[in-house]
Amino acid sequence: MEFKELAKKTEKELQAILAEYREKLRSARFKDANKQLKNVREIRVARSVIANVLTLLNLNKKTINHS
Repeated sequence: MEFKELAKKTEKELQAILAEYREKLRSARFKDANKQLKNVREIRVARSVIANVLTLLNLNKKTINHS
């Protein structure tokens, strides 16, 4: 998911995406530990999306506090 796409989402949608990708990351880590994960890049992608969502949520908090 692109950063530009995430920037258009509301805070509630971002929270839902964050929960979804955290669950994907948890599942991928368990599969990787059991050698069942075929595409290891899923872990990197999930971590990237989580970082982008957290960045946007923190930016929203800072803009609310400064206004």
